[in-house]
Amino acid sequence: MRGARRSGQGLARLEGLSMHRRELLAGAGALGLLATAAPTAMAQGRAAKTYPVREFFETTNYRMAAPAGYGFSPDGQRILISSDATGVFNVYALPAAGGAPQPLTNSKTDATFAASWFPSDERILFTADQGGNELNHLYVREPDGKVRDLTPGEKLKAQFLGWNAAGDTFYVGSNERDPQTFDVYAYSAKDYARRLVFRNSGYTVGAISRDGRRAALVKARSSADNDLYLADLEGGGEPKLITPHQGNIEHTVYGFTPDSQALVYGTDEHGEFTQAWRYDLAGGAKTPLIQADWDVMYVIHGWSGRYRVHAVNADASTAVTITDAAGRPVTLSGAPAGDLGSVRFSGDERRIAFTVASDTSPADVFVADLADGRARRLTTALNPAIDEADLVEATIARFASYDGLQIPGVLYRPKGASAARPVPALVWVHGGPGGQSRRGYIAEVQNLVNKGYAVYMINNRGSSGYGKTFYHLDDRKHGDVDLKDVTAAARWLKSLDWVADDRIGVIGGSYGGYMVAAALAFEPEAFDVGIDIFGVTNWVRTLKSIPPWWGDFKAALYDEMGDPATDEARHRAISPLFHAKNIRKPLLVVQGANDPRVLKVESDELVAAVKANGVPVEYVVFPDEGHGFQRRANRITASEAYVRFLDAHLKAGA
Repeated sequence: MRGARRSGQGLARLEGLSMHRRELLAGAGALGLLATAAPTAMAQGRAAKTYPVREFFETTNYRMAAPAGYGFSPDGQRILISSDATGVFNVYALPAAGGAPQPLTNSKTDATFAASWFPSDERILFTADQGGNELNHLYVREPDGKVRDLTPGEKLKAQFLGWNAAGDTFYVGSNERDPQTFDVYAYSAKDYARRLVFRNSGYTVGAISRDGRRAALVKARSSADNDLYLADLEGGGEPKLITPHQGNIEHTVYGFTPDSQALVYGTDEHGEFTQAWRYDLAGGAKTPLIQADWDVMYVIHGWSGRYRVHAVNADASTAVTITDAAGRPVTLSGAPAGDLGSVRFSGDERRIAFTVASDTSPADVFVADLADGRARRLTTALNPAIDEADLVEATIARFASYDGLQIPGVLYRPKGASAARPVPALVWVHGGPGGQSRRGYIAEVQNLVNKGYAVYMINNRGSSGYGKTFYHLDDRKHGDVDLKDVTAAARWLKSLDWVADDRIGVIGGSYGGYMVAAALAFEPEAFDVGIDIFGVTNWVRTLKSIPPWWGDFKAALYDEMGDPATDEARHRAISPLFHAKNIRKPLLVVQGANDPRVLKVESDELVAAVKANGVPVEYVVFPDEGHGFQRRANRITASEAYVRFLDAHLKAGA
């Protein structure tokens, strides 16, 4: 869904974008060359050493605690993080002075993520689902290591929403009363007693003010239009509309100011891109806060408001700015080049923890003193067995699509690729449909490039990050205009002298997986092979079986994709399953058995239909995964399958 997916929710959930928009983060950024000047001038040194698939995944992924939580321990000596060092995400306390992370959870099956320290003691909050089913619960870990589920129940989903200023209350969203919407509960930090403070009737909860008096809410009206409301958590009554407007305007919630006097929100009312504005709660005045030539991704403040951090989505890279209360920029030193993100303030606001990522290195955790800006590295995420010089830095490349529209994307060219040694290439399609391929370390991509495959991560029309006009160009045209961009990308790749023009494949997950199946079914000569990773194949069924906790987004989702009650004929027409007889190129399908968004039956039926054509088809199913693969062993298995399949059906020539 359009209006919500720009804030990391709605139809974007089909692509596995689990983070809120304020937390979107990718690798190092630089404005790239236009594809009209084919990127043959890129420096090509020695051929890279070829590494086993496993080596690219023997990195350690680090994630910070929730942005609404306390990232530093009460004494400021440890940072709360999540890490998959064991192969499964668990929660750790990372010493701010340096040293090995201390494990706080020890799950061997379910991915477990840090939410917050308690503000005055050693307890922590964390979340986990069950086998990838996305029914997250909120847990507390006591200082003695005992764990308690604060949101017990079979079918519910819970969300951590933040703390009040006093630190004696934290807020939780839960859909236990109504699977389609999230009520807000205030929990006592002392004994976990709770009380209902907001009974939801179809809003998305964006933020809770630190004084505990208000909640900022989002209400979708269509795929391109939504509104913001304020709910009085003390006095009750109907939420107050604060964004009356005419026409299609989208808004997003960044958060309340620390003094609870204003709401900082995003809006595209004033141009193509989302700007940050301030709404004063006392008088209702609205004033611009941050205006840029790209979307403002998030705005966060230190605990007292002394510092502010904001990020801009600059051509698939993240540009972060830190300023003090007087507007003076904070300059950091000692951190490598790359995207800075996930900034967390210590309780006294003297230090920050943050991550830095690049195309050739996963996100590492750093800590810096705000007085002098000096940063110290606390982790080394990249597998030491890999020489970073063997990895490929991406460029941003654009090409003219079928109708002349410039389409951006992220291009990876294998080392040693040249006109004398052309390489096979893949068009990588992101999920969404309104997601965005961004720069950053992507183990799957670096592995494929290392094996000699060029990868072009297309941001076809309908992708976020390039203005609202571009973003809505595929509304109710899915499987049509966006697919034409994808096939145009194949033709463009064939025009590059260092690409083998008879060896072009397509790969993608979720909505990107749908595009793979659609390309093979509706444009059967455009690509030589396809890899469908938990892709939608039957829109009729998918739109009728969306998870119940999407209920508040259903109107916007149906506005974009069409209501299955009235548009079934169109949905059937764009569903690859009903046209699978046209597929005659080799296909690999990968699926999680517990996927609540794209049901396993979608892949089962496509595989059966393609096999009936006598076409080579391979199928990999993970019984312990959902939408997106959390376990390192499964990610390795999937990528090994990609390479075997491509080596067999693409590298040798179609």
